[in-house]
Amino acid sequence: MKSRLFSPLRLGPLDLPNRIAVAPMCQYSAEDGAATDWHLQHLTTLGMSGAALVVIEATAVERRGRITHGCLGLYSDACEDALARVLLAARRYAVPGTVFGVQLAHAGRKASSQRPWEGGGALQEHQDPWPTIAPSAIPFGEGWHTPEAFTEQEAEQIVQAFEQAARRAVRIGLGAIELHMAHGYLMHAIMSPLSNHRTDQFGGSLENRMRLPLEIARRVRAVVPGGIALGARITGQDWAEGGWTLDDAAALAGALKQAGLDFVCVSSGGVHAGIRIKVEPGYQVPFAKYVREKSGIVTRAVGMIARPDQAEDILASGAADQIALGRAMLDDPRWGWHAAEVLDAKLSYPQQYVRATAGLWSGAALARPA
Repeated sequence: MKSRLFSPLRLGPLDLPNRIAVAPMCQYSAEDGAATDWHLQHLTTLGMSGAALVVIEATAVERRGRITHGCLGLYSDACEDALARVLLAARRYAVPGTVFGVQLAHAGRKASSQRPWEGGGALQEHQDPWPTIAPSAIPFGEGWHTPEAFTEQEAEQIVQAFEQAARRAVRIGLGAIELHMAHGYLMHAIMSPLSNHRTDQFGGSLENRMRLPLEIARRVRAVVPGGIALGARITGQDWAEGGWTLDDAAALAGALKQAGLDFVCVSSGGVHAGIRIKVEPGYQVPFAKYVREKSGIVTRAVGMIARPDQAEDILASGAADQIALGRAMLDDPRWGWHAAEVLDAKLSYPQQYVRATAGLWSGAALARPA
């Protein structure tokens, strides 16, 4: 039987050769938002992974929207030029058919944070912190700074920042753009009743809480050419009473589809520091399945997916259209090559590496994922 994981996928205007995506993973290694040589080796490596789509890490649309001092951005000419340099190399060596995309983001009240290896909490006074914004003046958690509630004028500035970053993404030739509406960052914080206590047009009802994210989606769609896929990473649920629900996620996905978006990636959590989630293999897959069935939009599953047979089963069951892998790709940057062997599928390799494949010598198969 032909592998579902290695079957083609129509992602908006894109014809992808398989259904493997590299999830966006923050590297915390930029310099004032500008990509460095770390990103050059990182993205070039992932471009040879066999994944049809490689999504660049959360990339801030304005300087104050970075999570940490080391987060990538697309808010200046320097940021744009640096990422263009990295992509030039990554594309040159990528497996044929690989598309590079970017996740555009604004960290909101989770900005001004330490890198994970510095502790991961709020920046302290001696660490050059900066003011943060959110829908309401509610800290992310105990010990975190209190953000300023954005004004209606600032809301328009945020929309414009996303528009401008999208234009930069188009100029450097990215084939897909993903709007970050999950993990407690600004757009998710606006939509969750746990972090949004506003009483104006951006608060209260679900319609009001979705207003600004949907406006961002529509405005970005208007400046992104039709040949580029546009989607969003959304939250399946907040894992807390009174928070964002799976039905809310399905409603958002349907609204995004109406706004002209091509896909959603369904994740969860991250809205408050005190919420704990029981993480296990495929724990978010049911969220993707529900959203896909209710909205009809192309849907990507993500979260603790590591084995080829697991990915294959998710797709074969109809729970999702595409699979995103993060930590599995860091652990095995040739995950796609090994998955193709396991699932008896064909995948292009760089000619220089063909000698490493099982077809060269009998019994010379690469180590296969368990």
